[in-house]
Amino acid sequence: MSIGVCYFPEHWPSDRWREDVAAMADAGLEYVRMAEFSWGRVEPERGTFDFEWLDEAIDLVAEHGMAAVLCTPTATPPKWLVDERPNVRQRDRDGTVRNWGSRRFTCFNSPAYREETERVVERFAERYADDPAVAGWQTDNEYGCHETVRCYCDDCANAFRDWCRERYGDVDALNDAWGNAFWSQQYDSFAGIDPPRPTPAESHPSRLLDYYRFANDSVVDYNREQVEILRERNDDWFVTHNFMGDFGRLDAAALAPDLDFLSWDSYPTGFAQDRRQGRASVDELRAGDPDQVGMNHDRYRGALREPFWVMEQQPGDVNWPPTCPQPGAGAMALWAHHAVAHGADAVLYFRWRRCRGGQEQYHAGLRKADGSPDRGYRGAETAADELFDLDAVDAPVAVLQNTEDCWATHIQPHTPDWDYWGHHRAHYGAVRRHGVQADLVPPPGRPSAPALDEYALVVAPALHLLDDDLAAALREYVADGGHVLFGARTGFKDRANKLHETPAPGPLADVVGATVDQHESLPEGVPTTLEYDGDVHDYRTWAEWLDPDEASVRATYDSGTAAGRPAVTTNEHGDGRATYCGVWPAPEFADALVRDELDAVDVRRTDRLPGAVRAAERDGYTWVTNFGSDPVAVDAPGDFIVGDDRVGAYDVAVVGSPVDAVDIAPADDE
Repeated sequence: MSIGVCYFPEHWPSDRWREDVAAMADAGLEYVRMAEFSWGRVEPERGTFDFEWLDEAIDLVAEHGMAAVLCTPTATPPKWLVDERPNVRQRDRDGTVRNWGSRRFTCFNSPAYREETERVVERFAERYADDPAVAGWQTDNEYGCHETVRCYCDDCANAFRDWCRERYGDVDALNDAWGNAFWSQQYDSFAGIDPPRPTPAESHPSRLLDYYRFANDSVVDYNREQVEILRERNDDWFVTHNFMGDFGRLDAAALAPDLDFLSWDSYPTGFAQDRRQGRASVDELRAGDPDQVGMNHDRYRGALREPFWVMEQQPGDVNWPPTCPQPGAGAMALWAHHAVAHGADAVLYFRWRRCRGGQEQYHAGLRKADGSPDRGYRGAETAADELFDLDAVDAPVAVLQNTEDCWATHIQPHTPDWDYWGHHRAHYGAVRRHGVQADLVPPPGRPSAPALDEYALVVAPALHLLDDDLAAALREYVADGGHVLFGARTGFKDRANKLHETPAPGPLADVVGATVDQHESLPEGVPTTLEYDGDVHDYRTWAEWLDPDEASVRATYDSGTAAGRPAVTTNEHGDGRATYCGVWPAPEFADALVRDELDAVDVRRTDRLPGAVRAAERDGYTWVTNFGSDPVAVDAPGDFIVGDDRVGAYDVAVVGSPVDAVDIAPADDE
């Protein structure tokens, strides 16, 4: 297990580098990521390259026994390039040009930018092909941040027409697939197809979904070109990319086959505020939401079922959320442990020093601007001292996550309260509140999808776009003895984003043994309760009235027009079973339902964990992570490797016991 840091030597006089790098080594750091935004420094004018400063920084890193992770600098081209080739810039849907002066403003489909990308990546790869201090590469930086996956320029228009022609072959086939008879939206040729620019009413949902697919494919292709250049120069390098949390505009699983492992950038206190419904609690402002962070860990691990990296870990207060409270004491070490418990092999803090200029001056580093240690430095030092080498996570549960379902349900949410990630977390959180590891994986047929028979239980929230091939894979899994818990909005549409002719869950109706009679979206203030196993529970936002055929009823509505109608059913199919939950469950109901599903397949688990405490087993050790301010007591038969039997606020303990042998309860401080 490795701790590292992100460093920008170009921001500081070279006489400070030796002091900085020595302090990194003293803290026990092992990796130093550099050069991600360095294009303007490396190539100050066309064809004139200055690598000497970067050579010096890499040599210092190696001299102190650490390894360098380099980044291709393509997220920030220099001004002279944009002046020479202004058509590399993106355009918004309304045609507005995204200008130089920030980052990520270039078009993935611009032939000019593809040419410039190949040129600069080739020079970087050639320069360091034989340098043993360079362990591997991060391509670019955070593809799609600032809403830049989708561009609407002329290059994208031409590329989209070609994409549609290749996908459908005949324009009549496209018209039929999209349902373009609606509002006379037929095309008479592929030449007439444009990107979905502003219209008085909403855009056609099938056209939008395919444009989102096209834009995603453009990023995949752009990234692949960089990876191929790097691998050709040195196939011993690892190649990864740093993705983002709760980010739905880009399907990371589609890029995964080209990468050795996936990385992501973790900022727990920011994520609890800016990409999640509801108001953040005080504890979440200090440490984040463990299931929000954990679900992203498991998404990027699950894409390849391989250990992942946190390429940027929050080091303290940050500049971009609505508010920036200081993290709780211990949180910076807690986050590293939490990542490792979920399968991380390296955690790199962002950044080494708070910068003195530019857009990120209010973003903390492990060191203050004057070079003195900041709060995060002690956390990184602690994590580096406490972590140890481990085998990979072995997860018994798969949660199916298809980014295309995210796109489709957000194109037509049917309620302003719908949130794909929040609905997923309602199910995922119930698994984690029982101490069970879960892989977030693509469904069968998607890039890098696993064999489902690797898992005792499959949870499939909002498996919205369902075709016959996916239904057949799930049918086979259940018939062979697998158990699936389906969530609401499953099987409503086909891959073209059109409703099935048959009631949801469409081609899975025989497996579920029930169909959806009616559905409704419900605002706050409308009673939303159901009865399950003799208890009344809450649900929210979305509800489906089920018509059982062969299925048995597990829960019925207790309120509203649906009172007495089935809300949850279970059907025995072959040697397995399928449970369909037609609501967005509140936590208590999700916990009860998921607990019963885990027990049905004999998955080892804890009792329901208290508050913001989570437990995770990796390689025979159990991490107890406390994202809350209330201490808990831990009773376990093994030895404590980190911490002890009382885990305080924003703290962690690691014990040499399997998770189901660990008992966790609120601490009795009296």
